[in-house]
Amino acid sequence: MSIRHGLLALLELGPRYGSQLRSEFESRTGATWPLNVGQVYTTLSRLERDGLVAQGGEDDAGHALYAITDTGRDELRSWYAQPVDRTSPARDELAIKLAMAVGAPGVDIREVIQSQRRHTVQAMQDYTRLKARALDALESGRSQERDDVAWLLVLEQLIFQTEAEARWLDHCEARLIRIAAASAAAPPPRTGDPAPPPGPVAETARPRAGRRRT
Repeated sequence: MSIRHGLLALLELGPRYGSQLRSEFESRTGATWPLNVGQVYTTLSRLERDGLVAQGGEDDAGHALYAITDTGRDELRSWYAQPVDRTSPARDELAIKLAMAVGAPGVDIREVIQSQRRHTVQAMQDYTRLKARALDALESGRSQERDDVAWLLVLEQLIFQTEAEARWLDHCEARLIRIAAASAAAPPPRTGDPAPPPGPVAETARPRAGRRRT
C-alpha cells in the first residue's frame, strides 16, 4: 500500500494537516487500511525531505498545514500513469503459513486450509453485504459522494480477492489429496539390491583349491 502517494493525492485537493489526512484517507478506503497519526506525520516528513510537499502555514486552530509542490504533482501523475509492479509481490502470510505447514510435525495442513476457508468465506459474505448497502445508497440517489464511490471500488476489490483466495484454497486441498493418493499407490522403496545370481563371474571369484601332492 502506498501511503506516500495516497497522501499526495489528498493534498492535491488542497492543504491539509496530519489528522485530517488520516481521517480522509480512512474515509476514502472505508478504514480498510487504518493509519495512525504518527505514521502520517512520518510520511509527511519524508515527503517534505524529498521536496514533494511543503508546510504552508496554519489553519485557524493552529494546525500546521502541508501543501503539495509541483514536484509532488509530477510524482503523483507518474504514479497514476504507471502500473503497480507485480514482479516483487508483497509477502502473503497465508501463503507462507501453508508453505511452512507442509510436512510440519503435528500439523494437519488440510485442517489449516479448512479453517482458513471458513474465515475467507465469512469475510467474503461480510464484504458482499457492505457492497449491497453501498450500491443501494448510490442507486437510490441518497449518496453520490466521492468517498462513497471510492469505498465501493475498494469493497469490490476485496470481494474479488477473497473469491480468488477461496478458489486457491480449494486448489491446494485438491493438490494435497492427489499427492497423498499417488504416494499411497507407489511401490515401497527398495532397501537394497538383491545378491547377484551364481554364474561365471561368481565362479571365477571363488578361490580355487590347491592341487594335492602325491
